Amino acid sequence: MQEIRAEQRASKGIAMGKAFLLKTPDLTAEKKEITETEMEREKGSFRRAVEHTQRTLRPLARENAIFAAHLDMAEDPTLFEGVEHRISKGKNAQWALEEQMEETCGLLESLEDAYLRERAADVRDVCRRMMAFLKGIEENPFQNIREKVILFAEELNPSDTAKMDFRYIRGMVTAKGGSTSHVAILARSLEIPALLGIENIMEQVTEGQEVILDGEDGLLILSPDHLTQRVYAEKQEAERELKEKLKEMNSLPAVTTDGHQVHLFANVGSLKDVELARKHGAEGIGLFRSEFLYMESSRFPTEQEQFEIYRKAAEILKKPVTIRTLDIGGDKNLPYYQFEKEENPFLGWRAIRFCLDMRDVFKTQLKALLRAAAYGDIRIMYPMIVSVEEFRTANRLLEECKQELRERGVLFRESISTGIMVETPAAVMLAEELAKEVDFFSIGTNDLTQYILAADRGNQKLTKLYDPFHPAVLRAIRKVIDAGHKEGKEVGMCGEFAGDERAVPLLIGMGLDEFSMVSSEIASVRYQIRGLSGVQMGRFAERVLAAGTEKEVKRLLER
Repeated sequence: MQEIRAEQRASKGIAMGKAFLLKTPDLTAEKKEITETEMEREKGSFRRAVEHTQRTLRPLARENAIFAAHLDMAEDPTLFEGVEHRISKGKNAQWALEEQMEETCGLLESLEDAYLRERAADVRDVCRRMMAFLKGIEENPFQNIREKVILFAEELNPSDTAKMDFRYIRGMVTAKGGSTSHVAILARSLEIPALLGIENIMEQVTEGQEVILDGEDGLLILSPDHLTQRVYAEKQEAERELKEKLKEMNSLPAVTTDGHQVHLFANVGSLKDVELARKHGAEGIGLFRSEFLYMESSRFPTEQEQFEIYRKAAEILKKPVTIRTLDIGGDKNLPYYQFEKEENPFLGWRAIRFCLDMRDVFKTQLKALLRAAAYGDIRIMYPMIVSVEEFRTANRLLEECKQELRERGVLFRESISTGIMVETPAAVMLAEELAKEVDFFSIGTNDLTQYILAADRGNQKLTKLYDPFHPAVLRAIRKVIDAGHKEGKEVGMCGEFAGDERAVPLLIGMGLDEFSMVSSEIASVRYQIRGLSGVQMGRFAERVLAAGTEKEVKRLLER
């Protein structure tokens, strides 16, 4: 029996079965120089490959936002023109496609933003579909699986998951990939246990080997003995029973044993995510990442295009929807807008700074939000705020947008809540002043942690330093909650910390009003909160906040 620990726990849950090693087909381009008379033939072959890819993606795109983004890539004229240009230079279609793919992926992989680096895998996935068509490869490597297996692969793509039958594929393990990859997102939404980024895993496991995957503890067990198998079978059954029990609680409020109620919201990036949030019993959307509309488009989306998305989100859920205004810039580039290279992109021209300078882009979004708010409870959240002046300027632009909509005679909501994402030390230090101005706070612990601790959350060497349980981060959270409550303002949290079961009791004790998380986490957090005493957690929070080291904090949490 061999145990392997994973650095990244992509999706919780327990899976047991035999190892199935994915053997990927050889999609290396066959490189040929072509004559002028052969160019039209090669262009025709490439166009057929593009059409085939678009045709196969369309039904998937209707069901899943990730494949909708892939369809956008397959329809992107930049990719099409780049390949045809290379064919015109005397390269066959396969060679031209491979070169264009490597150029595009190279640009994405050079970026510092983890999310955008992961998008290179999506570009490769779309291009692999085209290459498979050009090479005449159409097989489904999963079609003969007829027993429960744990899938092992060097790397997985969303198009691979579209071919899988999850009656048999019970878990996924890869050598490459991270928690922000689309495969990780898909695994969580499908509630399939997954461990990603285990180096050299394909050399450590053999076809048909018995395997246990524990996504909760980040543990992979190869060739488990009978006792271990029995223990995990019991754990798996207990997990299944708990899931069923949690589903029955979807309509119940998140209220402590002594009557303190909080709200459980979801973080989303698409309409599909909004539908999942509704399914999981979310009381609202605490973070709608609007930048995905921009990043998955070939141009800045129009007011009408944005209005339609925001309106549908409000209508699907029929509950509060908090939409973060465009959080782009610095290291988050767009394919259709050239950003200057920056030394410190996380401290650069991004989020509200970009929007206040690019006012036409910003006002287009604000007008779309105002119009959509006439159809549901939409709230506007400004990211990366560091001063009262920034918030006031953003709201002045919002008032300008209202006047422009009045002049056009367009329906919109006059009174709309505006708040900020508290993710900078400056916003924490000015929390009392900002609380007098805003309608609500939402604490973004992902960025707040890295800024307070001066530790890049994307740097593997700083993993031990990046810890939201650091006393400085915890005290910052408490300061913001207290400042908001002093002015009668609701305080939420939309960072990953809000869904961390170790943090939930502490946050209840601090008085957090709204917890926003991946929708699949909502049921377990609701169950946890309904077993806690608000008064006792308040006393517990005081003890934790008095701790001066991370070790002391974690010792208290483990009791």
